[in-house]
Amino acid sequence: MSRGKFITVEGIDGAGKSTHVGGIADFLRRRGKDVVVTREPGGTPLGEKLREVLLAQAMDIDTETLLMFAARREHIAQVIAPALATGRWVVSDRFTDATYAYQGAGGGMGKDRIAILERWVNGELRPDLTLVFDVPVEIALDRLPGDRRDRFESKNKAYFERVRAAYLERAAAEPARIRVVDGHQPPQNVKKSVEDIISILC
Repeated sequence: MSRGKFITVEGIDGAGKSTHVGGIADFLRRRGKDVVVTREPGGTPLGEKLREVLLAQAMDIDTETLLMFAARREHIAQVIAPALATGRWVVSDRFTDATYAYQGAGGGMGKDRIAILERWVNGELRPDLTLVFDVPVEIALDRLPGDRRDRFESKNKAYFERVRAAYLERAAAEPARIRVVDGHQPPQNVKKSVEDIISILC
């Protein structure tokens, strides 16, 4: 049995990525793919507990990064790797690019330290395709709920500017894997752009 494909969906909070995850899965199912939809941090019972802590509890950036990778290791071992091995396609709302953007550029964790953890935790696993939904930070922040933001959504504009810049920098460095989607387009245009990109894999 051939290995399934691994698609990750990225972008700053408010960029619209989560809105399109379900649509991506539906598109793939219409193409005859068996799809697993998951998210980070989370995706497993332990990962979801760690997610609750990460989104609510202030902590040192080293602690934050280590917890992200702890959740990711469990996610890979329990969900992603088994699904891919049986030919299923996996669509994940965030993966390791988010760590480079949020904990790295946003939080100040060095890229070299993240890379060490990535090699240890991820092994040879890399997404086949990563979609980065991109919008100006001002627009993204306006889309976020005003009264119930989590710890990351509550960060300031400068933080999100660094995160956005990191995503675009990674996209420029890996154009074969990472494709930028203009999330400021009308929803139907975003949907078409996403489907056109994903069609390359199908």
